Amino acid sequence: MSRSQSVPSAPHSSAEAAEAAFYEALQAGDVEAVMRVWADDDEPVCVHPGGPRLVGAAAIRASYEQLLGGGALAVAAERVLRTVTMGCAVHNVVERVRLPAGSGAAFGCVLATNVYLRTPQGWRLVLHHASPGTIDEAGELLAQSERLH
Repeated sequence: MSRSQSVPSAPHSSAEAAEAAFYEALQAGDVEAVMRVWADDDEPVCVHPGGPRLVGAAAIRASYEQLLGGGALAVAAERVLRTVTMGCAVHNVVERVRLPAGSGAAFGCVLATNVYLRTPQGWRLVLHHASPGTIDEAGELLAQSERLH
């Protein structure tokens, strides 16, 4: 489905709703749904772990098409720290990413900051900046997982 044919979604009423939609779209491998969370005006910015700064919807779309080209991404946002004002929300998360079989580890972690702005179209993502997590964060996620399950 091309961008012009994408089905519009209802505006996200909160940054938390936008973030949930973002991670659900990644888990579904749905580039169109990922892009519906991103702001389509101004110049949104995305930095994937170890990657360059991508500016603008076209560059961000191309990166997610490549990232999700093999299918869904098993990623979940955990340990969310939020700062919210009337029109801006900054979420710092630890992303738990399930790694492919045979990688030697069950999962990895990524540290990400997501910035959302309240727009006339609801809350929209304007910045996603992600870096590889450390062994310490991975260990903390593993310990948390073992305690909860």
